[in-house]
Amino acid sequence: MINLKSKIGQFEFGNPLMNASGVWCENAEKLDEMKNSSAGSFVTKSATPHLREGNPSPRYVEVPLGSINSMGLPNLGFDFYLNYSLKFQQENPGEINFLSIAGMKPEDNLEMLHKINESDFKGFTELNLSCPNVPGKPQIGYDFEATENILNKVFEFFKKPIGVKLPPYFDIVHFDELAEILNKFPLSYVNCINSIGNGLYIDTENESVVIKPKDGFGGIGGAYVKPTALANVRAFYTRLNKKIKIIGCGGVESGKDVFEHLLCGAEMVQIGSHLAKNNTNVFDKILAELEEIMEQKGYKKIDEFRGKLKSL
Repeated sequence: MINLKSKIGQFEFGNPLMNASGVWCENAEKLDEMKNSSAGSFVTKSATPHLREGNPSPRYVEVPLGSINSMGLPNLGFDFYLNYSLKFQQENPGEINFLSIAGMKPEDNLEMLHKINESDFKGFTELNLSCPNVPGKPQIGYDFEATENILNKVFEFFKKPIGVKLPPYFDIVHFDELAEILNKFPLSYVNCINSIGNGLYIDTENESVVIKPKDGFGGIGGAYVKPTALANVRAFYTRLNKKIKIIGCGGVESGKDVFEHLLCGAEMVQIGSHLAKNNTNVFDKILAELEEIMEQKGYKKIDEFRGKLKSL
């Protein structure tokens, strides 16, 4: 019998799969489908304090190896996602979900975190420091001083389990510097990675870009980003203290992709572009493929190989 259980903090999940925030989670209908899927857990759409329409369309386009998007954080507003999460918690005793927030400015995040702190929400809060698709708003995750400042303010009052969603990093020095900062805080997890920001995809027939916002610049997801995602998972797994777990995200389309994320050290693995391109049935297929790989290799549970990537 293959055991696919994963654990972050005091919470155990039946398997390591989740959606990525932004995919299959924007409204009650999609969240219900995630809730009823075979995924181990789910995360809500990154919320701003109030309803937000996001960027003009076309803003999400499927491309051969993944997707390009500049959604601009469209969402139904923080209260909707908090209330959905509280209802889920009430109707499913012992189960929790992840609640993602992404304020347009640090004060927005602190305001939402105060509300979560004062609520009955028992799950994980995910602080998104990495949305690359809001015109004029830089990604906080690339400003290490700002990242440390906001985490200092958060942990002055926030008493519930919380993780951060990070942008991709590309320099060894940046892995070192950010890990040193993150290790100062009692984070439950870090989520690596958000989309690779400000890519460009060209429609050669029309000699044009394919999305409208930001002159066609958008976040790249899917198979394009898997090597970068794996590198970030591995870099932070080997640098962060072991109380801080890793959620891997990027390029996951098969059980083999999940196995690679777990081998690099991920505790949970999220699916974004591939889920958006298909539906929640992808979880069944990918879990079956993961079990098959583990069976072939003689693994009975994920902890037997998690993080045990071999160097040459």
